[in-house]
Amino acid sequence: MIRIRKALLVLHIGSVQYLSVLVLMFATPLWGNDLVKTIERVKPSIVGVGTFQKTRSPALNFLGTGFVLNDGLHVVTNAHVVPEVLDVANHESYTVITGKGKQGELRSADIAAIDKEHDLAVLRISGEALPAMELGDARKVREGQNLAFTGFPIGMVLGFYPVTHRAMVSSITPIILPAHNSRQLDAKMINQLQKPIYAVFQLDGTAYPGNSGSPLYDPESGVVYGVINMVFVKGKKEAALSNPSGITYAIPATYIQELLRRIEPK
Repeated sequence: MIRIRKALLVLHIGSVQYLSVLVLMFATPLWGNDLVKTIERVKPSIVGVGTFQKTRSPALNFLGTGFVLNDGLHVVTNAHVVPEVLDVANHESYTVITGKGKQGELRSADIAAIDKEHDLAVLRISGEALPAMELGDARKVREGQNLAFTGFPIGMVLGFYPVTHRAMVSSITPIILPAHNSRQLDAKMINQLQKPIYAVFQLDGTAYPGNSGSPLYDPESGVVYGVINMVFVKGKKEAALSNPSGITYAIPATYIQELLRRIEPK
């Protein structure tokens, strides 16, 4: 791709016609028009997740992204996105944001199931069913495979506009938070290293804090293979926005299926 990009730069100066031909030849096979159509189908299933408290300002506290599964009334997100404790005395409640643009609709929600070990949570929402995404077999995902994820990387500052990023599966690796030196190896981390650790998808796509809970899906079919849950941060936490590493992690959808089985049908 480096050679191709250099060639395109030269041709851009000399011939717009040849540039168009080369873009079609080299760019289309990577992603094609399938992702365009898939995004259109996926967007209605993408929601914001947060809490609502009428007496505070702002009343809505956006915390992350979620996506609809099952009967259209269940939303999957990360466990770390959902607060363990609400300000019940002041009527704080879980909420899911749906809709489009600046006319978002708030849906009240309750926790249906949670799996802290795999950083997953399922919320049950009120109202009419929303379009649901389909879960795929995460065991079939291979390194080098192209996927995409859609969510709210900077929250909903600009309104309810989901953003899509492309990503390649760089590695299928055990979920370990590496220590930079031996001084950072505390008892908790040593204990973690001794336990059987499940594998996650390491991606070369750039995600941001608001992307937590975004579905990782096939760009052609829209089938979900994982959930974005973590980014590798270079330096301090603020660097996740100012200097993103381009290294993102996702929990395989296998654990979503296990969590959904815990939910009793209503």
